[in-house]
Amino acid sequence: MILFEVIKAFLNEQEVKYEIVHHKPTPTSEDSARERGESIKIGAKALLMKADQFLLVVIPADKRLDSKKLRGILKTKKLRFSTEDELKEITGMEKGALPPFGNLLGLRMIVDKTIFNEEWMAFNAGSLTDSIKMKTEDYKRILTSLELQVEDVITDVKV
Repeated sequence: MILFEVIKAFLNEQEVKYEIVHHKPTPTSEDSARERGESIKIGAKALLMKADQFLLVVIPADKRLDSKKLRGILKTKKLRFSTEDELKEITGMEKGALPPFGNLLGLRMIVDKTIFNEEWMAFNAGSLTDSIKMKTEDYKRILTSLELQVEDVITDVKV
């Protein structure tokens, strides 16, 4: 089953109401927001990071990751973005398609707390042509049943 179908099945199982948006390929958060006709502020950007192990970090699409903060949280000096080859090998996806559900990929997750500042969130759902829009309160509800950390991992500098 492709990841898009797995995500829909997971959301249905969790009784989450969501909207599906099919669009032309969108490799960046800005492109995705434009195609969905939404503000980039509701976008959720999922980043595959490599510390001692791979992990998924979810931040608002209009923000940038603060690597120094994340290294402090992880208590490591080693931290980097995954390469495109690693992304493909670990998740089976290309850059820009990674959804904010590390649990479905067997990855540890860290979610920036400001993701919950907006009422809605939207994200590419395992492909560059399929997005899902859902309420952040539902995302938070789903995540509370999972092992994850909610932290402050963004910089004040806007994208």
